Amino acid sequence: MKNTLMATHLRLVGMAALWGASWSWGKVVAQAMAPLAAASLRFLFASVVLVLWMHRASALRGLKSLTPSQWLGLAAAALAGVFGYASFFMLSLQLVPAGKAAIVVTLNPGATLLLAAILFREHLNFAILAGMVLSAIGAYIAIGGGGSQAAVGSGVGIGELLLLGCVACWVAYTLIGRLVLKGVDALTTTTVTTMIGALMLLLASLIVEGIPAWAKLGQAPASAWGSLLALAFGATAIAYAWYFEGVKMLGAGAASGYITLVPVFGVLFSSLWLGEATTANLFIGAVLAISGMAIMHVGRRRAEARQRR
Repeated sequence: MKNTLMATHLRLVGMAALWGASWSWGKVVAQAMAPLAAASLRFLFASVVLVLWMHRASALRGLKSLTPSQWLGLAAAALAGVFGYASFFMLSLQLVPAGKAAIVVTLNPGATLLLAAILFREHLNFAILAGMVLSAIGAYIAIGGGGSQAAVGSGVGIGELLLLGCVACWVAYTLIGRLVLKGVDALTTTTVTTMIGALMLLLASLIVEGIPAWAKLGQAPASAWGSLLALAFGATAIAYAWYFEGVKMLGAGAASGYITLVPVFGVLFSSLWLGEATTANLFIGAVLAISGMAIMHVGRRRAEARQRR
């Protein structure tokens, strides 16, 4: 039993590492491929693995029991969490260092909890509020350090604004899931939204980027293709598999705590693989943002414990 638990914890660390590495992989891809074409390929490849996973888990038959409202909810979740997020992800990485991008998305949990409190009247304790403020301050400091192209104002440019689009899409994806996808398991949600989102990205790429963008994919270097495959199979299929296993073994609260490590790996890999400079602003912002995420996680666990009493 101890060995099983240890393996689960190690896989969750691996999950955080893969999600952290996704920013560096995405940066390599964004510099060599058309963003929408690359994003659609990422999720098309991941869809194949996820469908095979569902087949092995004998979960494909469950698709027949989904109601029209659930299919509509899955389409809305795909629009926000796959199409929207992936588009902003790839476009922002054309302009912003991967390390900075990994820090800015620490705003995800705070923004989600705040809107959940407004929409669903969830309780916010002092720890959650303190963590939100600390993460926001850290993200602001990180944005101010290390430039991006096409800057608009001091330290904030188009790339940073696109990153905020990632935050908005992820928050929308999470809240849509809570609002309209009750009764749909995590594997089905992930697989169906990935497939629908991939088709949305493919259609958008053909309309916006055109056939020439796809023809140029063959000219992309091997490093870009390797990073794209790592995004599809590592950061999408394998990472989600390990996360779901962690939720099953440890519970959602304990498993989600490992997400705190994602920006740590994001900054580490961007420095080691891409040679990005870790400025004082980025380092200070990272420490504050990650600390804020950790405090929010503690506060959320305390709130959940009180609700169970």
